[in-house]
Amino acid sequence: MTLKPLLMSDKKDDDDGESGVAVKTRTRTKRPPLYKVLLLNDDFTPMEFVVHILERFFGMSHAQAFEIMLTVHKRGVAVVGVFSHEIAETKVTQVMDFARRHQHPLQCTMEKE
Repeated sequence: MTLKPLLMSDKKDDDDGESGVAVKTRTRTKRPPLYKVLLLNDDFTPMEFVVHILERFFGMSHAQAFEIMLTVHKRGVAVVGVFSHEIAETKVTQVMDFARRHQHPLQCTMEKE
């Protein structure tokens, strides 16, 4: 019996095509879902109070806040920001607590984008 050296080309493809070379796989981190924070219109909360909320909790200029307030007033609802779940939840809580403390029925909610 004669032994001959085993060459790579003689190797059978029984390892599912793997060549023994280390391949770097890059896993992509999935971005967390974003949530829209919405202000809902009511017939009782003063427009100035809504403008104040938008300036204070959403960092809007007076002009931006006034435009969003008009959208809420005319359409019944407006998106006031898009945030991660935790930040959106915090904003909703802050707005609702502030409105209740000032005895206004303003509603603020969030929904997945």
